Amino acid sequence: MVRPPLTPEQIAAGQRLGAALRVARGGRSLVEVALAAGMSPETLRKIEVGRLPAPAFGTVVCLSEVLGVALSDLADVWLADLRLREAS
Repeated sequence: MVRPPLTPEQIAAGQRLGAALRVARGGRSLVEVALAAGMSPETLRKIEVGRLPAPAFGTVVCLSEVLGVALSDLADVWLADLRLREAS
């Protein structure tokens, strides 16, 4: 099965998600958070900089738990642009 390319909106959503995760990480090291979430530091780095704009749901759940950020808050970040367009 071939996955269709991400839309510009999905890429932007992934960039927002990555930025939010980077802020939530605060002073904790990328390596510490990545290992606690069960992923490689390289994967977390790619998510944070937007090079992996659509991480797996399980990955986001683990990061949510490790960082102490509600999954619903991360969903709000992902959906922010979509909700703005729907409101206008």
